[in-house]
This record gives sequence, C-alpha cells and structure tokens, in this order.
Amino acid sequence: MNLKYKVTFLDYWHLGSGLSGGAKSDSLVIKDSDKLPYLSGKTIKGLAKEMAELFCDKNFIDKTFGIEGSEMGKLYFSNAILDEQDRKEIITNKLEDNLYTTLASTQIGNNGIAVDDSLREIEVGIPITLEGKILDIDSQEDKEKLLKALKMIKRMGLNRNRGLGRCEIEEIK
Repeated sequence: MNLKYKVTFLDYWHLGSGLSGGAKSDSLVIKDSDKLPYLSGKTIKGLAKEMAELFCDKNFIDKTFGIEGSEMGKLYFSNAILDEQDRKEIITNKLEDNLYTTLASTQIGNNGIAVDDSLREIEVGIPITLEGKILDIDSQEDKEKLLKALKMIKRMGLNRNRGLGRCEIEEIK
C-alpha cells in the first residue's frame, strides 16, 4: 500500500542545500538538476517520525522508521517534487529563477544599532506545492497513522520557529 501526499508551503521556506550563493546569499535552497526545488524524502521521514513519536508505540516507530544506527525502516519516502505539468511549464518557459527570492536579516544590538558583520542573506522558495510518496505501507491502519503524523507537521526548514516554512500536508486521493 502507498500514500501519495502534497506539501503546500503557505509562506517563504528554506530547506537548505548546504551550499552558499557566494556574494548573493549565505545559504541556498536545495534544488534538483533542473534548478527546481524539492523536499528530500529523508527530511519528510524525519519530521513524520518526530510527529508519530507523539502518539504511536515504539514497535510502530521502529518498524516504520527504523532504529538509528542499526536497522532501516520498512518504508520508502520519495523526494517531494513539483507535479509533472508544473515542471514542464516552468522548464519550457525558463521560469526557474522566479521560484526563489532572497531575505536579509541582521542582528540588532542592545543600543538599537545593527551589530557589525551580522548581515545574513538566505535564498527562500516562494509558496509552492510539492508532491511525494510513501511506499510499502503494511496496512490501512499504518497508513492512517502516517497520514496523521504528516498532517501534524505545520512548519519545516530553516527558521521555522521564526515564521518561515509554514505548510499544510494532505493526502492526494
């Protein structure tokens, strides 16, 4: 049994690539070979596990997500990507660069003045919808637990506690 879902970002979001944009920005959004954003399966698996631990027993957690350092989980979490029609439209019209913008921030000292060398710029993705799949689910009950865990995820990525990455996740029927 499989679960197809969509992540709708409601605001700017940043899932980092670990790369710098040089003089343009300190941190870039993760992109595929076509310069399109995606959400790694590993990220969604980790967030889903964090939520599932709030209401599922250890046996389900270990079976589904694995045991860190010793055993893989049973399920496969694909990367969440743009749907095929949107991908083709963006690539055909060379709109990739329009999916991102840069946000700047600086630290303000106790005196109300910006702290030297504290200016940071990060690339963020615009609000967008990405689709992913979870494969090899054993039962309808397990699928419902996974869907509940996914729906509990309300923010993801860098600065999620400071307003970035607000999202909703729902099943695609």
